[in-house]
Amino acid sequence: MNRYHISFTLVMALWLSSCREILEPKPIDILADQFVLNEAKDVTTVRLGAYAAFRSTAAPKVIVGDFTADYIQHNGTFTDYQELGNKQITSANGVAGALWGAIFNTIYVCNFLIEKLPTVPGVREADRKSVTAEARYLRGMANFIGATTFGGIPKVTTTDIDANKVIAKSSKEEILASALADFQAALTDLPEGSPTQGRSVFAGYATKGAARAALARYYLYQKQWAEAENYATLVINSANYELVNYIDVVAKDFNNESIFEVGYTASDDPGTSAFGLNNLLVGRREVIPSNQYISQLITRDAGERQQTISFDFNEQGGGDNGWRVDKYGTPDEDNNNIVIFRLGEMYLIRAEARAQQGRVTGANGALSDINVLRTRAGKNLATDQKPLLMTAASQSEALLIIERERLYELSFEGHRWYDLVRTGRAQVVMSAFSPNWTQKYELWPIPQTEIQRNPSLVGQQNPGY
Repeated sequence: MNRYHISFTLVMALWLSSCREILEPKPIDILADQFVLNEAKDVTTVRLGAYAAFRSTAAPKVIVGDFTADYIQHNGTFTDYQELGNKQITSANGVAGALWGAIFNTIYVCNFLIEKLPTVPGVREADRKSVTAEARYLRGMANFIGATTFGGIPKVTTTDIDANKVIAKSSKEEILASALADFQAALTDLPEGSPTQGRSVFAGYATKGAARAALARYYLYQKQWAEAENYATLVINSANYELVNYIDVVAKDFNNESIFEVGYTASDDPGTSAFGLNNLLVGRREVIPSNQYISQLITRDAGERQQTISFDFNEQGGGDNGWRVDKYGTPDEDNNNIVIFRLGEMYLIRAEARAQQGRVTGANGALSDINVLRTRAGKNLATDQKPLLMTAASQSEALLIIERERLYELSFEGHRWYDLVRTGRAQVVMSAFSPNWTQKYELWPIPQTEIQRNPSLVGQQNPGY
């Protein structure tokens, strides 16, 4: 057998009652044919390795989703974030490379599990099915992120490294179809899970609830409104999740609203890395909330969701407006995880799907779901400060209300740019925000280094880059 080096994070883990019990050494190079999955006891290590690989997509995806859009302005010295702040993104941007690499590392490890598990002796059939479902779920998530960020990407379905090095782009539609097939297959065999396992376990691993949430988002992006509504409703009606005080969304990992999130510990927190969100938003203040974003968030209708950001007079001066994002703290602050899905998003998905089907008012209308979130956002406020509840709107008005509500509710969780692109609103909103915005930024560039490595990608760069 030929021997090839790949970069991958090995995880030796004990995940008991808390995510903080994960023990994870630094990334090392290993040989693909020495990636051990020969007996039942090896499965846990490789399974956790798939989660570790997927976790590496989380911060770059938040950066792409919110820094590409109108939420931030540049305040530091790093070229990558200057490009994002100025809306002059290039194919050399390090965020593009980090996200691309994390996507394909995840796909590789998941493919390894899917290929090897059927031949591993001593694995209980129930475990084989559930771990395969987890691998398909994570691979589906990686492909979905890849397609919605870059458009067409290589469709990698094996662990044949020589073959994978020269795979050409498949269409966005083909990659999304592959993601859908993975989500649907995962839903069949993933466990329901239970909050009684402890929230760090229940929300830290893929479950049927996480698969339903992924399908709700998938169908929303595909404009298949009835399906999006159906899967969002299944999650909402589950007894496993509940809306928490919004301050807990901001400041507490693995709260009762979380459906799926990736966790960090003191030993593996991104810290001062180029993609560590606390480092970028708080430590270095490499980027800060934009003035336009602040003006939208500090309104009555945002309510307690204003707690996403805070103001420090001591930081104000020069080009620094003194505001910062509080959703990403340090391990000691218990809010350094990155949420992939939570219940608040499910209400917003259902609201949009209902509005698109012409159901705006009434108990099963879009505004009913918006009012659930606004009620939560005013729970601890005086009556004259509570967000106003909605009683009437046209369909077009309702869709703009939902767009604003997604800003209030989901800020800095990686949604804004994806939302503006999928709704066809990117050009209108972003050209008003920055004179440098052009339509090419509705896709991210394929990293230039990947085009240099893979001859089948030569001439396949996204338009305008």
